[in-house]
Amino acid sequence: MIVIKKVTTPKELKEFVNFQFTLFKGNKYWVPPLISEELATFDKEKNPNLKNCDIELYLAYKNNKIVGKVAAIINWEEVKTLNKKKTRFGWFDVIDDVNVTEALLNKVTEFGKEKGMNHIEGPLGFSNLDKVGVLTEGYDQIGTMISWYSMPYYKTHFEQLGFAVEKQYQESVFSMLDVDIAPYKRASKMIQERYSLRALNFKTTKEIMPYVDEMFELFNVSYEKLQSFVPITQAQINYIKKKHIGFINPEYIKFVVDKNDKIISFVIVMPSFAKALQKANGKLFPFGWWHLLQAKKHAKEVAFYLIGVHPDYQNKGVTAIQFDVFYDVFKAKNITTCIRTPELEENHAMHNLWKNFNPKINKRRCTYLKYIV
Repeated sequence: MIVIKKVTTPKELKEFVNFQFTLFKGNKYWVPPLISEELATFDKEKNPNLKNCDIELYLAYKNNKIVGKVAAIINWEEVKTLNKKKTRFGWFDVIDDVNVTEALLNKVTEFGKEKGMNHIEGPLGFSNLDKVGVLTEGYDQIGTMISWYSMPYYKTHFEQLGFAVEKQYQESVFSMLDVDIAPYKRASKMIQERYSLRALNFKTTKEIMPYVDEMFELFNVSYEKLQSFVPITQAQINYIKKKHIGFINPEYIKFVVDKNDKIISFVIVMPSFAKALQKANGKLFPFGWWHLLQAKKHAKEVAFYLIGVHPDYQNKGVTAIQFDVFYDVFKAKNITTCIRTPELEENHAMHNLWKNFNPKINKRRCTYLKYIV
């Protein structure tokens, strides 16, 4: 018999977080999160995303053993802004038993129905900046620190239970070794002169901080036309400032500004921490921090984390400026591979940014939707 239990104690929360370590043990493609970070994600005092959300966490038991988990989430800002009565589900992991998946998602459905929602969709996090989607291709590719791994049977379970594909995402890689920088440097010079633009480079985190709020204002403007977009709040911006900005190499954050020093484009790149996180296996101590530090300094792969271009400058070649300045940094650090994290299939403006870099799609993922009866 399958028993679904709501997480109510710190012990159960730790079991919720730790279940994936049992499920994916020995899987060379799964990238473990830091356990302390996962626990903080569900702490209302630490994560401002929870202030606009209702959330319940559920564990599935079979023969008194944990066999699955899921988070049920209602983002009230999303419900209000998009007028969609949606229950999100995320942090979904399960053994290969469709009955366990059904029992967990039935709990998500009940949770949403009680709140007046009319459909469920996932896997999704709290907001647009969280992890998203279940893998549909690329099970034999190592993940990133900002994406969920999933087994092939996850997709099969959703389909067997009558869920429909809602949003589709793609991820890709391209080699720095294949890039001919000369045309980008020529284009960069021409575009900067034509539109009176210039790139901003940073050596310290302190130099970046005064620009972060403006950067996220641009992020909201850049993505507002996407059907699923919900603007980032000031509380979320403050959270990201505190939690993430200081962890990113300053030289991996680049802005382009206009003649009035207004940001019209930004790119945030991160060293690939995937293999370091695998070595850490969820723990900063005793040696996890050292593996992460080594990756920050010496990783030969980078992941493009956040990109934004003002709509007025999209399709005007601003990418050439960004890549021009990044190329010099990448060359100095001997970067060999660039990784693109999940991008919506419908985000054609973003795909156009990369078309000249000969990217290879190595993963696809999607969210699944089902209406509440």
